[in-house]
Amino acid sequence: MRGLDESGETFVLLGYNAGDRIRHVWQGFVDFAMRENVLEVAIGLMIGQAFTKVVTSFVSDVVLPIISLLPFIHRNLDEKFAVLKKGPHFDPDRGYNTLDQARSDGALVMAYGAFLNNVIGFMGVGLVLYGMAHFYVLISHDGSMIKRMVKCKYCKKWINRKADRCVNCSSWQDGREELQESNANTVGDDQLSST
Repeated sequence: MRGLDESGETFVLLGYNAGDRIRHVWQGFVDFAMRENVLEVAIGLMIGQAFTKVVTSFVSDVVLPIISLLPFIHRNLDEKFAVLKKGPHFDPDRGYNTLDQARSDGALVMAYGAFLNNVIGFMGVGLVLYGMAHFYVLISHDGSMIKRMVKCKYCKKWINRKADRCVNCSSWQDGREELQESNANTVGDDQLSST
């Protein structure tokens, strides 16, 4: 019976250790998840997803029907396609009326209208987000959201236009390196001419 008592104590100790570990992991998760920046990112992602749905709906339900009224399009832009390989039930007189009809017949199609629809949607979302960021910069006078970029003269990597030094090669952007090199060359030439 002595062995059973010892094993019972072992199980109790294992239970306490497991409880401590679970509490430790839970507390670590709470500390991670409840930090301000994680909550800000999560809220920003949710708002961004909802905003993307609104802009996508605006582009696909308002802008694209107007574009479809152009005389050379004749139908909704997302229904424009080219048949690369005809299906078994292809009618040479009428062809396919819709993209779904062509796909259900087994035809190989290039749906360039859907691609253009997605490109226009992407451009619409990008332009609206840029406009909102620019509006925020105008109101708050905080230029950290939109940063104009230029290439470093020395390492040719992109840096902020207002940077004094390159973050990649640490060279001065106001021309100090060129002045130091030209001064060193003139001093060297003066020493050579004096000897």
